[in-house]
Amino acid sequence: MNIGILREIKDHEFRVALTPEGVAELIEHGHVVWIEKDAGQGSGFTDEDYRHVGGHVTESKEELCRESTLLLKVKEPLLSEVPFFSSHHTLFTFLHLAASKELTQALVDSKMTAIAYETTEDHAGRLPMLMPMSQIAGRMSIQIGAHYLEKTSGGRGLLLGGVPGVRAAHVVIIGAGGVGAAAAQIAVGMGARVTVFSVDVDQLQRLEERFAGCITTLFPNQVAMEKAIQDADLLVGAAMIKGAKAPQLVSRAMVSTMKPGSVIIDVAVDQGGCVETIRPTTHSEPVYECEGVLHYGVTNIPGIVPVTATHALTNATLPFIVRLADMGIEQALCADSRLAKGVNVKQGNVTYQAVAEAHGFPYVPLG
Repeated sequence: MNIGILREIKDHEFRVALTPEGVAELIEHGHVVWIEKDAGQGSGFTDEDYRHVGGHVTESKEELCRESTLLLKVKEPLLSEVPFFSSHHTLFTFLHLAASKELTQALVDSKMTAIAYETTEDHAGRLPMLMPMSQIAGRMSIQIGAHYLEKTSGGRGLLLGGVPGVRAAHVVIIGAGGVGAAAAQIAVGMGARVTVFSVDVDQLQRLEERFAGCITTLFPNQVAMEKAIQDADLLVGAAMIKGAKAPQLVSRAMVSTMKPGSVIIDVAVDQGGCVETIRPTTHSEPVYECEGVLHYGVTNIPGIVPVTATHALTNATLPFIVRLADMGIEQALCADSRLAKGVNVKQGNVTYQAVAEAHGFPYVPLG
């Protein structure tokens, strides 16, 4: 199979879909791999690194798409990239279509097949490609939040962990999955007071056991949420529903009760966000103030630690990419229910129910 690795063009997105070692494995399986020029540069890989393992480097996105059947990316395509796609293409990347009707429509119109990393499951129903990026984003949310709590960054002027005789900052995390657990780990490590909300009592139980009384875990009833958010210095949004728009759990009224200079990092913003006042931002302009609170809504947080993130992503995606390439797209989707759950768009139809419901598209089950 001919496989193409597109260069990311989203703001400050330095990851690449595969490392040279990943490309080498595909070539060993008999496949031809095209790499768009400088695609790996941000992650520390030169074009020569890809040539050395047998990859074909091209300066033309048009040529890469013309020569390739399976297209690999990291982040969802920008609308300017969609005209390069057609019905003979299969795109494998993070899509987050529930947050964008415009992109969903564009992919439907292209007649291509689009498989989302974030809805592809393993045999246990977990999301193996989303997990490593969630762990990175969760961990980074705390170090980013600590930075924006500094007075020179527009925050309250707090040290997250405090010092002896001075109370530590209060970190409130909404959600206890991959992002929430990773955020809790770093917040506890930095000495903050930590409260985690989740509707999943099993997740809360695991966090209680893991952190041995160093955090407070709560079920998100209205009174408890309002009280905790009012006291929060740093609020991390980490709630998600698989493949669907994130549940909006924090209202503008709740945000308005937060202390001036407090910080919100909504990691769920790429699925629409779980804070009413959040909107997508970029690494170039990451924060804005609303209700006296700094809001950080960057949709590709792991993009600024690309060396770590690209290696972690390749570890997770490569087995699925090899299966798609070795078996062929249609046979792989028929044989592997995990991959089939990743298909969001196919032949002009929306094939993932949560995406269809988010935008009012007809839902056509994968057949």
